[in-house]
Amino acid sequence: MPVSTCSYYVFIEAYKSNPSIVLLSRFLGLRHFHGSVALVLLLALSCLIQSHGAGNVCDLGRRPNTRPHSVSILEFGAVGDGKTLNTIAFQNAVFYLKSFADKGGAQLYVPPGRWLTGSFNLTSHLTLFLEKDAVILASQDPLHWQVVDPLPSYGRGIDLPGRRYMSLINGYMLHDVVVTGDNGTIDGQGLLWWDRFNSHSLKHSRPHLVEFVSSEDVTVSNLTFLNAPAYTIHSVYCSHVYINKVTATTSPESPYTIGIVPDSSDNVCIQDSSISMGYDAISLKSGWDEYGISYARPTANVQIQNVYLKAASGASISFGSEMSGGISDVVVRDAHIHNSLSGVAFRTTKGRGGYMKEIDVSNINMVNVGVAFLANGSFGTHPDSGFDANAYPLVSHIMLHDIVGENISIAGEFFGTKESPFTSVLLSNISLSMNSDSPDVDSWRCSYVEGSSESVVPEPCFELKGFESSYGRAVAL
Repeated sequence: MPVSTCSYYVFIEAYKSNPSIVLLSRFLGLRHFHGSVALVLLLALSCLIQSHGAGNVCDLGRRPNTRPHSVSILEFGAVGDGKTLNTIAFQNAVFYLKSFADKGGAQLYVPPGRWLTGSFNLTSHLTLFLEKDAVILASQDPLHWQVVDPLPSYGRGIDLPGRRYMSLINGYMLHDVVVTGDNGTIDGQGLLWWDRFNSHSLKHSRPHLVEFVSSEDVTVSNLTFLNAPAYTIHSVYCSHVYINKVTATTSPESPYTIGIVPDSSDNVCIQDSSISMGYDAISLKSGWDEYGISYARPTANVQIQNVYLKAASGASISFGSEMSGGISDVVVRDAHIHNSLSGVAFRTTKGRGGYMKEIDVSNINMVNVGVAFLANGSFGTHPDSGFDANAYPLVSHIMLHDIVGENISIAGEFFGTKESPFTSVLLSNISLSMNSDSPDVDSWRCSYVEGSSESVVPEPCFELKGFESSYGRAVAL
């Protein structure tokens, strides 16, 4: 076989196994794939890609360790009648279990019942275990929620300037902490907070349901989460976060509620979960404008797989818009997206800075989705007037492939900015069945974006056809 032909077959096989090889080969000017140099480079690049990124973060399959010590919340005077406030009981139980941190850790057992509580903290080497039919209920009295400073990468609360309500269940600078159970439930009873948000009567930004800050080796699994006031599970400045077999649900009308939010966190796995939210189902973030740029902690090495997602007024999977610390090396695969305003969204704006790059989304099934793919470079607000208007975000190396959709209104909207166009967007093996109710709507809308495509239906906009001509020349060898 001639070297040039061999190079072509190496390219095709590399493309089948990992389409990102196309982008890297184009960066090196290998449009025709002639000669032994191209062959060696393609082989090297293929090996590099396959060994790089977020592909193995879920392979560890982290599971909760058995703790040598266990106590029941009943031992601390808790009453599971849904009326008695148990905040002190939870706080005392955790304080007691701190003494077992150097003895292998301990488990706090929550038996069947309805356990009303305000916000409380966890400790390291602790497992919080909710038995089947155990429900932790969040108090609806804001006085039962502590008020804390805003996160340094945000500079203010997500809803209002200033401080924020602490989340219901918290971990700060912890190591080896597990929140799990036999499909027990944590219910944020968020209606109070949603009403106050809508009526502009909040005193501070809404709390989240579960939040870990600056923690390592965190597991959340085998639980149902209901009615989060804002975010359901928020990991910020964390490493090695494993979220498995969780169900998270809020009302479709709940304002700006989000399911799982990896935020300035690395080595995150989200899998085997079902999330249905008022706004976004899964949203990756990394800080807000000048605060996120200064804090400079990216979200990186994230794997999302085998998830069922619904986002009533947002996106099932979103990146940003608060992404000033950067987002990179993300793999999303085997996702089922349904009844969502948007499928996969990339959001940013001038003044954000940061980057979103090296993102690979594949094996996605969409049904009843407004916009399948959204990339908007003019999205979101600023925390205050201190942002740098010349901090342009970088959006590049986005791969969307092996995706099917049914009853889609708009295939894609890619709107970069003149100052910072979106580049190196690769689309391949995408088949979307469009909604017959909107035949006059353009399937694709694009501006200030550059990319490549192959085997995409409906046909993408001109700006995303760059690979077709190159691919044709390669095939002609």
